[in-house]
Amino acid sequence: MTDRPARSEGLEINPVPDGYVVYDEHCDLVHYLNHTAAIVLELCTGQQTVAEITAALAEAFPAAPEIPAAVTNCIEHLRGLGLIQPAAAAVP
Repeated sequence: MTDRPARSEGLEINPVPDGYVVYDEHCDLVHYLNHTAAIVLELCTGQQTVAEITAALAEAFPAAPEIPAAVTNCIEHLRGLGLIQPAAAAVP
């Protein structure tokens, strides 16, 4: 993937002790994100590629060799939930 994922419009993001609670007003759904997914969502600004997000997390957690697969899976999951999309499709 070389796209630059960005958070979708219409999300209300609230930190909680174990991650984030995200309300998506477009589909009237609440999502619970663990700490890892919350970090990935934060990094999805539309400015960084998936590779850059992966590299940032790999640098932050050097003892976790599964980071590349985990980030890719997380981004795909967040995309499937409609919480992120390619930056070109994101509405500013």
